[in-house]
Order: sequence, then structure tokens, then C-alpha cells
Amino acid sequence: MQTGNCPPESHPSGKSNRAFSTRFSQDLFSADRVLKCSLWSMGTTASAAPQPVYVASPLESVHGNGMADSRQSFSMSPFPTVSIHNSKAKSIITNKVAPVVITYNCRQEFQIHDDILKANYKVGRISDSMPEHYLVKGEYFMVQDVYSKADVLNTTSSYGAPNFRQVKGSYPLYGMGQPSLNGFKQVLQKLQAQGQEEIIFFCVREEPVVFLHKDDDFLPYTPRRKENLHENLHGLEKEETGEHLELTIRSELHDFAKLNENIFYVYNNIEFFKDEPQKISITCEEDIHVTEEVYKRPMFTMQGYRYYRLPLPMEGAPLEEDFDAFVNILRESPSLSLDHSASRQLPTLLFSCQVGVGRTNLAMILGTLVMNRLSGGSQPPSQVEEAATSEPRPLFHVIQCLINRLPNGQQIMEEVDHAITLCSEMHNIKEAIYENKSKLEGIGEDYQIQGSSTKDYFLNRTMQSLERYFYLIVFNAYLHEQYPLAFVSNFSQWMSSRAWLYRLLARMNVSELSASAELVTRGARVLVADEYLAPDVLSTVKEMKVANFRRVPKMPVYGVAQPTSEATGAVLAHLTDEKRKHSHVLWVNLHEELVFEGNGKIFTPREPSCLDQPIPIPTSDPQVLEKLETSLKEEILRAQKWLEVTLEQEKQMKMFKSGLTVQEIFNQQKSSHQGLMYKHIPMPECCAPKAEDFDKLLEAMKGALAEDSLSAFVFSCSNGRSRSTTAMVVAVLTLWHFKGFPECADEEIVSVPDAKYTKGEFEVVMQLVRLLPDGYRMKKEVDMALDTVSETMTPMHYHLREIIICTYRQAKHEKSEKECQQLMLKSWRYLERYMYLILFNTYLHLEKKDSWQRCFSVWMEQVAARAGVYDIFNQLGFSEFEDPRDTPLARLRYRWQQQNIQSLPFRGEFI
Repeated sequence: MQTGNCPPESHPSGKSNRAFSTRFSQDLFSADRVLKCSLWSMGTTASAAPQPVYVASPLESVHGNGMADSRQSFSMSPFPTVSIHNSKAKSIITNKVAPVVITYNCRQEFQIHDDILKANYKVGRISDSMPEHYLVKGEYFMVQDVYSKADVLNTTSSYGAPNFRQVKGSYPLYGMGQPSLNGFKQVLQKLQAQGQEEIIFFCVREEPVVFLHKDDDFLPYTPRRKENLHENLHGLEKEETGEHLELTIRSELHDFAKLNENIFYVYNNIEFFKDEPQKISITCEEDIHVTEEVYKRPMFTMQGYRYYRLPLPMEGAPLEEDFDAFVNILRESPSLSLDHSASRQLPTLLFSCQVGVGRTNLAMILGTLVMNRLSGGSQPPSQVEEAATSEPRPLFHVIQCLINRLPNGQQIMEEVDHAITLCSEMHNIKEAIYENKSKLEGIGEDYQIQGSSTKDYFLNRTMQSLERYFYLIVFNAYLHEQYPLAFVSNFSQWMSSRAWLYRLLARMNVSELSASAELVTRGARVLVADEYLAPDVLSTVKEMKVANFRRVPKMPVYGVAQPTSEATGAVLAHLTDEKRKHSHVLWVNLHEELVFEGNGKIFTPREPSCLDQPIPIPTSDPQVLEKLETSLKEEILRAQKWLEVTLEQEKQMKMFKSGLTVQEIFNQQKSSHQGLMYKHIPMPECCAPKAEDFDKLLEAMKGALAEDSLSAFVFSCSNGRSRSTTAMVVAVLTLWHFKGFPECADEEIVSVPDAKYTKGEFEVVMQLVRLLPDGYRMKKEVDMALDTVSETMTPMHYHLREIIICTYRQAKHEKSEKECQQLMLKSWRYLERYMYLILFNTYLHLEKKDSWQRCFSVWMEQVAARAGVYDIFNQLGFSEFEDPRDTPLARLRYRWQQQNIQSLPFRGEFI
């Protein structure tokens, strides 16, 4: 058995080693007495027969085979084998506590403890021409943190840190890149010399940094992956913070040096790798400093100095918890409170990341917004150096919606723009949005770089920079409200109570509104027939001309797939015949995709690479959808081209001589059915309807019932299943509130796997139930409505409550990572949808006395949010099976933004 770094021929169990043991037994005889005395003094017991173990020379074993880039340097076995990189070592005698090393002159001995033996260290190298050495955490190389070219402002020699600068104007706000230990001391001395009495320093780095002793300084190094030596570690797990990693790295570096004659290898030049790697001497742990040691120790010598680590993301906006951490610092700092005396000097805020650009720039803007509040909101114009702009930039759609809803939104945004200008010496985050947008829209045909779509790359960059700008405006609005209140609510709570902000975030990319209808006639998109997307599971096409037509038993509530003009006429004739006699019919179209009827069939545009994935139009305005559908119809009829279409069984080429939009289909029917009311209420697929969608459904039903209490209600979507069923449940609950609830049947005892969960008794659901007035009854009534609607859907195997656990279980057994993520997203959305129905039923009960004058969306903001409902939605998950904190889907911010795991190709313009 080969173990550790020992070659096979040198293993203790091999013949060579036995000879080795015999050959040196006499030499060790005199050492034995010394050894036994030493072992006795150390409280250990030597074995009766000493067992010499081969000791490898420095890196001897790891250079034995250059085939692998990294492999184990130690592995545990019943007989510990130790590789000690010390040329003086002669033999090792093992015992139950730890191996004892005896040197050649028998004057030195030491123990190798379990922390080294069990570390399971690995070795690796950058290329075959470079030496192998130990890898930090088994995979990382230690790289010099900042090299000279990164210091664009050339301030390292004069100020001690790269890119050291103050914001424009008079605020005592500074930013810089990563300094060495001596460089940081120099920065503090400079600030003190300028008369700065109180200095609050923020390290905004997430990744671990260690400082290694070289000459008379300690220089910063960071662990990097071999695949990208220029990129820092990011997205670290919460339980493994930068501080914890730094301590682990220091311990490992110390071990590595002990195993290699106090030498470790680092990389200073990763551009050309000249003379790399470099040797650095580590004789003790004091030769390695962690961030905390470098930045906290000045607190003992500078009375007005404080240090905080505030990790910020490399891209995109900080998490709500990051803002909370910043607010906590404001709370505990008397000099940063509004009670701060105007006569006293403002504290100096100093921010630092690696190069001093991205994260430092973001932190400086946050600091400027704080200083604005402390100084009354503005600086004298003479102290402000504004950037010259040729003309104002057009606002992005999401930003315009944001400032329209925020109190004093225009002023809030202008203050953020002003702060960005003050901090723009090295980077302007608002200009970055427009630059990324320009690059995104400038790409003609998409192409791949290292396996990634170029358009996807610049779309992500645009979204991330826009999200950052969005959050700065929102945070400034929070400061306006909460600073005078001494931050009675932290930022996370404040955001949860304004869930509409997360809805806005989900609509950042509205490029589909500008996507050209010519995409279909050019062949970039194809038309897919509903018969392909909506199999007729309920076998109703033959009789009703449309798939999946069904009725809720004993109620005038119907569901159906998207009908053609012929099918619409057939359904209306069925509802108004002598048997049913519905003189008034409310028909609600729930499609959020474009729909076109051509040659008697219903088609929707899809991407050729993902025919099963709908292309949602990011708008709740039915008039916008109608306008886009009209453009699509006119373009198809104008082109008079053979177009590729996907039917139920095959692909065909078709030319369309005639076509209709959905609005035109119903306009035609109104002439023969005077009591027909048509509403288009776009709803997302597989999601909970938005609160505003509930408002529209309820308002439409109230209008129809006011016209005729015997009105029929028809709901249609692409396949007549998901969205139609949700709307049918809403209709059933509404009608029960108007006409009375049926008697609740006794609860059945169900003895099947997951019975508890098929009944919807998830922990998070029951948490909501306990919060709501008469919550158990609210849930039971929703369950009764779900069961009633699902009675006629048995062949579909689709039940809005039972599908939650089914989809979750399916995701856990899915082998494809992409499919697993897609199913997980669906299961979270199904769970949220179920909870929204319970909330809607509660609203109907509580607001019935006022005839529902206050709409559901307002009730959610004014009542439910205050009670903590959105706090529950912001920790949504299956806590019975996993910790919701382990997945971003538990958070409103990510769940509502994540339209689909598989992103669609970018079309149109980033509006």
C-alpha cells in the first residue's frame, strides 16, 4: 500500500525499509536512551520496537511524476507515514500520540502533531516548467494582490496606497486600493497631518487577504484559482467569512513552510511569469498577518481611529444585509448621528478594496449620501465640481417607474446623481450603465467567447450596473426617511415592507417591448402552434373546438386553452344555449405572450433553441400587448413568405393569407353575443399572480356580477392549465363570498407518502396560517376551492396544492443541473402561489364589510406587510428538508427576478 509522499520502495512495509531499519539500528542504539527519556518527559510511550520511517527530501515525491497538476501529499493510513522536509532528519519513531523525529546528531527531536498529519494537503503547479508546491485550501495559488500598473493615480509612493483620492468637494471622504502594512501606516499619518481627528476605516473586500513578511514590510497576497489568476475569490459562503479563511490560510502557509525548510512559493508576476514562483521565507506565524491585525492594531495608538470590514460585491448591488451592516455602523457612531454638533468636525471616512475602483467607488457614494444627510442635504455650489455633460441621458424605464412611486423621487435621484459625480474621478457607475448598454446593442450576430455568449455577458453587465444604480436611489430614499428616526427599521425590514420595489427589479429588462416583429419573418423566431404547446388532455377539441375545456361543478366558472375564432364561437354558443342560458359572459385572457391566429390556428412566437419556453412581454398593460400583436399580424401578412411553423407532430412551411389578434377575435363575437365582456389580464406562467392581478380579476368579476348575478366566467391561457386554474380558484372564492360558502366536509385521513405536504401543511404555510386571523379556516376554504376546481382535471394530473411537493421531489431526483434548477424555481413559485391564495381569501373576509373598496394590493402594503407577511415571503422555502438560507430562491429579490433559469436571447433595445 502506497501512502503519502513515500515512494513505494521506501514505505515502512517494504523490504528496503526493513534493510534501512537494520542498517541504522546500531547507530540509533545510543539515541534510544535519549529518546526514551524524552518521551517519558513528554508523557508519551514509545513502542517496544522502534519503527524508522523513510523521510523524503524537499518535494522529492511530488517531483517524481509530472503527469498531474495536483495530488495528495499526505493520506491517512493505519501506519502514519510522514514526509519531513528537513535534511537533518534521520529517523522517526512513532507512538500513539505523535511521531517523534530524531536528527542525525541525536541532539534534536520534535513531534509532528495531528494537525499536519490530517491536513491532507495537495500540491500543484502553474505549468510543467515550474516547480510543484503546496496549494492553499488544496487548490489556490498565492498571488501578489496589487501590481504597479493598477496604480493609475500613481499615489503609492506619495500616500502609501494605490489610487488614493478624496471625493470632489469638501467632504472628508477618501478611497484607495490595497496598501501594504507600512503603506497603511503612511496613509493614516497623512490624514492625521491634515488635521483629521476621527478616522473610520472600511475594508470593503470580501475575499481573504494575508500579509507576508518581506524585507521591512508586510505585503498583501490573495489566493487565486489556476484557471484565472487575475480574479479574486468571491461569492464566499456565509459560514466561511474572509476573516475565517485568512486564519485558515495563515495556518496552512505556516505548515507548508515547516515542511519545506521555512520556504513557501508565491507569484508576483502573473503577466509573463518571469522568475516565478518566488520564494518567501516564513519562520513563524508572526511572519504572516491577517487583515484584522493590520487594520485593528492602530486602535491602540490612535484614539479617534475605528475599523470595520464591510464586504461589498464585485458586481451588482449589495445585499440587503450589507446595507444593514452599514446602517448598524451609522447607529453606533455618535459622530454619524443627526445629533452630531454642527460645530464639530465631520469624521473622516476611508474606504479600500483591491485596486480602489469598483467597490471603493460604491462605498464612497454611500458615504457621500450619508454626509448629505449630516450636512443638511447639500453642499455649497462653489464647493462642487460638476462633470460637464453635453445633454442629459434618457432615463431607463425601471428608474422612471421607481422615481414616480418614491416620495420626492426626482430629488432623491438627483442627489444620487450628484454623489456619483463627486466620486467619479476613477469610475462613474451611471456612465457604466450606458456604456454596457451601447456595447450590448452594438453586437450584431451573437458570438461565443470561451463558451459564453457575448450578448449575455454585456446584458449581465448592464443589468448589474443598473441594479446598483437602482439600489443607490432606494437607499437614499431610506436615509431620507430613517435617518431622522434614528433607523428604527433596518434596510432589510424597510425593503420587505415595500415589496413593490422587488417587482420593479424584476422588470429591469423590458427589451421585448422593442423587439421587432420582423424577427419572425426573418426566421430568427418561429411560430409554434398551440396544439404543440397544449395537448388536449381532456379530449374536448372534438366537441368544443378547443383544448381542455372544463367547468367547476355546480358553478358558472370555466377554464380553457387559447381558442381560435371558431372555438370562441363554439364556447359562447354552449354557454348561452337553452340549457345554460347565460346572457352575460366575462371572458378573461391570461396570456402574457403574443398570440396570433393564422389560417384557423393559434400561434405564438418562440426562440428556435427553446420552443417550450414562452417569451413573456414585460408589461401589465393590455393595450401595449394588443399593439404588439397587431404589429406581429401585419408583418406576417405583409411579408407573404413561407414561414417555418411547429405543429403537433412536425415542422412545416406555411404562408398566411389571413390573420387575427385575440382582441379582433372577441370583437367579432360581440356582434352576435351582446352580453360578452372581454378582459385581458396578463399573468405570469407558473407564478403567483401579482397583487395587482388579483385586483383586476376581482374588479372584473364585481362588474360582471353587478350587470348580471348569473354571469358565466371563462378563463383562458396557452394550455388551459396553470394560469386558467389559478384564476378559476380566485373566481370560486369570490363567488363564495358573494353567494355563501358550501359546508366544509370533514377532513379525510390520508395514508399516502407525503400526505402532510399534499395537504399543503408546509412549515412556512403554517407559519402564515398562524399569523392570519382565523388562519386555519382561511386555508381550509382555499383547499376546498382547489379541490373543487381540480375535480374535472384528473386526467391532467394537476392540482395547484399537490403539485408543490411533486415538483420539489422531482427536482431532487433530476440529474441535469439545469433541469433541477428549473424545477426548484417552479416548486418555490407554486408554494408562493398557494400562500397568495390564502392571503387573498383572508382579504376577502376582512374587507367584505366595506365591499372591498380597498383593493388587495393596497391591503397587502398597508395591512399584510405591516404584520410581517413579506418577511415570511423573504424566507420562503421547504424548511422541512433544507435551510432556506442556503438558496437565493428563498429571497423575494432573486425569486421574482429569476424569470427562467434558461435565459432567452437578447432582442430589441435595453429601454
